Amino acid sequence: MKIVVLDGYTLNPGDLSWEALKKYGDLTVFDRTEKETNKIIEAIVDAEIIFTNKTPLSKEILIKTPTVKYIGVLATGFNVVDIDAAHELGIIVTNVPAYSTDSVAQLTFALLLELTNQVGIHNSAVQDGEWVNSKDFCFWKTPLIELNRKTIGIIGYGRIGQATVKIAQSFGMKVVVYSNRKYPELESDNFKNTDFETLLSQSDVISLHCPLTDKTKGIINEDSINLMKDGVMIINTSRGPLIVEEDLKNALNSGKVGGAGIDVVSEEPIKKYNPLLQAKNCIITPHIAWAPKEARERLMHIAVKNLEEFINGNPVNVVSL
Repeated sequence: MKIVVLDGYTLNPGDLSWEALKKYGDLTVFDRTEKETNKIIEAIVDAEIIFTNKTPLSKEILIKTPTVKYIGVLATGFNVVDIDAAHELGIIVTNVPAYSTDSVAQLTFALLLELTNQVGIHNSAVQDGEWVNSKDFCFWKTPLIELNRKTIGIIGYGRIGQATVKIAQSFGMKVVVYSNRKYPELESDNFKNTDFETLLSQSDVISLHCPLTDKTKGIINEDSINLMKDGVMIINTSRGPLIVEEDLKNALNSGKVGGAGIDVVSEEPIKKYNPLLQAKNCIITPHIAWAPKEARERLMHIAVKNLEEFINGNPVNVVSL
């Protein structure tokens, strides 16, 4: 059985092992595959098992590679695969859910703490000699913000949203949640279910943890920003298109939004013309929330287990229509 990994470098740049996959067939791992139809077809010709992270698998590609029986997406999101076409052709598609919950929640607060304490700026100031030459025993170059008793609005209350809430509560923050499902059993002085508009108006920090759908695309835009508190901080570790980036840039530059911590953008890798690159007090990281080694080890383990269960005739984590 021929197994092909189309873009293995992102998951495993050298600190993990592909050995667990080798026992299931003849394994070929491409660090990267050019995202051209003919190049992808060439890479997977005669293969039965395909693993992809961000290399797209269109209907045209799947029709022209009839040996493919299984596609393992090395991520939670699976929009790189034409799921309708895969189902029509009898191809099983699986994904890897819930492997990065803690790491994404951790980066959410890394971004927020950088906005509130600006550790990087102050470290640079010290390294540049500003403390050595200071007339006072301490100094600060930006306003410093305490999180205790601030209100954080969580948009989306799945596993990552829930993990983020636990961290927020450990900082003494009050939590308001907007989600399709309500959690009345969790209601307390420090946890409230609410509607979208109320969350916008009450939150000092807004953190996005919802999936990207037609309903949520552009949920942070000029209109929703106008309903927010002046100086609000916005964190996005979910999906870039949840935010209308031009609107956020304008709000950051006007001071309406006090700061943003962004790990995802509308086009990745980020384009040089992305509006957020011209925004004040906007911290951008290159989609790394999922990338700690521990999270990638879990991803690899689940991906291998998905394949094992498929071969045994009991596929799990199957992506449905």
